[in-house]
Amino acid sequence: MSKTYHFIGIKGSGMSALALMLHQMGHKVQGSDVDKYYFTQRGLEQAGIAILPFDEKNITEDVELIAGNAFREDNNVEVAYAIQNGYTFKRYHEFLGDFMRQFTSLGVAGAHGKTSTTGLLSHVMKNITDTSYLIGDGTGRGSANAQYFVFESDEYERHFMPYYPEYSIITNIDFDHPDYFTSIDDVFDAFNDYAKQVQKGLFIYGEDAYLRRITANAPIYYYGFDEENDFIACDITRTTSGSDFKVKHDGQIIGSFHVPAFGRHNILNATAVVANLFVAGFDMNLVAEHLKTFSGVKRRFTEKVVNGTIIIDDFAHHPTEIIATLDAARQKYPSKEIVAIFQPHTFTRTIALLDEFAGALNEADAVYLAQIYGSAREVDHGDVKVEDLAEKIVKPAQVVTVENVSPLLNHEDAVYVFMGAGDIQLYERSFEELLSNIVKNNQ
Repeated sequence: MSKTYHFIGIKGSGMSALALMLHQMGHKVQGSDVDKYYFTQRGLEQAGIAILPFDEKNITEDVELIAGNAFREDNNVEVAYAIQNGYTFKRYHEFLGDFMRQFTSLGVAGAHGKTSTTGLLSHVMKNITDTSYLIGDGTGRGSANAQYFVFESDEYERHFMPYYPEYSIITNIDFDHPDYFTSIDDVFDAFNDYAKQVQKGLFIYGEDAYLRRITANAPIYYYGFDEENDFIACDITRTTSGSDFKVKHDGQIIGSFHVPAFGRHNILNATAVVANLFVAGFDMNLVAEHLKTFSGVKRRFTEKVVNGTIIIDDFAHHPTEIIATLDAARQKYPSKEIVAIFQPHTFTRTIALLDEFAGALNEADAVYLAQIYGSAREVDHGDVKVEDLAEKIVKPAQVVTVENVSPLLNHEDAVYVFMGAGDIQLYERSFEELLSNIVKNNQ
């Protein structure tokens, strides 16, 4: 009789996706968490997966334990009970490292673009062959007969160190997570260690100076726009319906591709996917066919129209990501004013990258800032305020509150881009209510 997997903290985005995947593969799954509603729980409930309150009675001989990274002996009764009574448990990434060895696994690592690229790779592969996958936006899919497994490979706290995939893409290296990494060199060392664990092929963005220094045991294939790469994106046309490009390898065009996505970064992500699947022996005509139907992942350039006003929601919380998101907005809406509403995420990141954030936000036509969203891992020592960022921005910039977002209405024919990893969606909801009320009052 197979054990039941018990997830301590099952509502976490990675945890819920892993739980759903195991359930779909035919395993018995349950979990525990706090009572507060999270968007991840709907999928679990639809699958009939039990979500229990935290309780030491959940820890028995009959369950295999997987514990969320946020839960420790000092803040969770189940983890404490397991440790005190000699029950072993694995963290999400430790479990995944063991689990993926039964498949041909394909990882996607990098400072930015991991989730979008994992989403794109898994979308194309699942339409060609039986594939299980885990994406960082909290979506996953399991198949009992899958030979392939696609997953997002996260560098934070070196979580990717238990992973030994056959193939991996690395999109870029950048300084982020200053609460953990000490410097860009520390980040590089982590990626360089991970790269050595890849077995069959490494697909690396060739125009990243740090990535060019990586050494590995598997063959390295560079991708990008420049001629010195192994896989070159060329003949690029960017339109308001997406991006068209060809990919050249060994002097030959291996295919013509279209992605319904915007911004240079999405062409690069698609080129990485094409390169990996070419080396893994997939049919380029099928790859091209399925690239063009990719609808994106959650909270990555997600659009809606409220009362005739275009609103874009994006997870961007690092200067590089902000620039990419605003570039995408300009490609799709070249004639509109681009209004950025940004919420800095964590005090440590805001302090470390203050000038870079100001520079990135200058790519918008006007900027509104939400209060800094502190993470549970840190204390606000009063070293930085969101007003400090506003002062450094050259474009018109002001701070708004979730109770009053009415200054956003001072724009004609604008696209509103809400960006952040905290609770920026509360500001977005306030703005949507404001727009809806204007219609009612004008009727």
